[in-house]
Amino acid sequence: MFQEKLFAVAAPLLFLLLMFPVSVFSEESADCISCHGSMKGRIKSQNGVLIELHVDADKFKASVHGTLTCAECHARFAGTAHASAGKSLPSNLLSLSSQLSSKFRVDAIAGAACIACHEETYQQVLSSVHGKNIIEKKQSDGALCIDCHGSPHYITKVKDGNSPMSRKYQVETCLHCHADKSIINKYNLEENVMDSFKESFHGRKLHLGHTRAPSCASCHNSHDIKTKTDPASPVFGKNKLETCGKCHKGANEKFVQAITHKRPGPIPHYGEKLLILLTIGTFAFIVLHVLLEVFADIREAVFRKKEGK
Repeated sequence: MFQEKLFAVAAPLLFLLLMFPVSVFSEESADCISCHGSMKGRIKSQNGVLIELHVDADKFKASVHGTLTCAECHARFAGTAHASAGKSLPSNLLSLSSQLSSKFRVDAIAGAACIACHEETYQQVLSSVHGKNIIEKKQSDGALCIDCHGSPHYITKVKDGNSPMSRKYQVETCLHCHADKSIINKYNLEENVMDSFKESFHGRKLHLGHTRAPSCASCHNSHDIKTKTDPASPVFGKNKLETCGKCHKGANEKFVQAITHKRPGPIPHYGEKLLILLTIGTFAFIVLHVLLEVFADIREAVFRKKEGK
């Protein structure tokens, strides 16, 4: 009887643990966190790169990587000794890390380790305009995983409202590069694309919190981003018909020509300002008219009262 009661109590608890596993540190990660959780500041590596020492244990545990061991990404390190050699590494990981050496000057193995779990997505990124800038041109300012999703220790799901790639913050994340004048000049990019988006109908709806308003990835894709001159780009030529058609059924060539990052000419700009002034002026006139009527009614009532006396 006692065993039956014990099973009746333990079985639901075991089921809940299986359905909702608790994120805990492995023994290896706990050793790393015990030091890096208390460290503060940065140190400079031999090649002059500043390395952040501190890892917030609570934020790491709550991240999507919270159940991983540190050595799964920092594969060159084993145990608590940084100088000790890690396990033998796959040849494809070593090859990719060498291609990413311009981007990750401290631990290229950790930068390439994302491919172990996200192989398909990583291949899309590497073939994108961002990835080619790193692999082929050996540029360190090409965008890769951590540039968009944040520190690998604190990455949260895109659906999380605090993620840099969430609908709320995605434009600001892309703005870090696409509003940087040095990057714009270096790669001959279009200027003011972020400002023009914010001023557009799409950008304003997104700012107001509209859940179906498009963000950058809605039109340019998330990982396999191409240049606008690439025939595979969703915004190249007639590809726009399909891209815009996802939200605007029946979109034709005349319609898609209106969707652009180019700033409108002076007529729409000053026309908008005129409409704003006209709207404010209309409401100001209505309020003033009501106040004058109220004042007239009060004055008339006072004069009538005096005449009555």
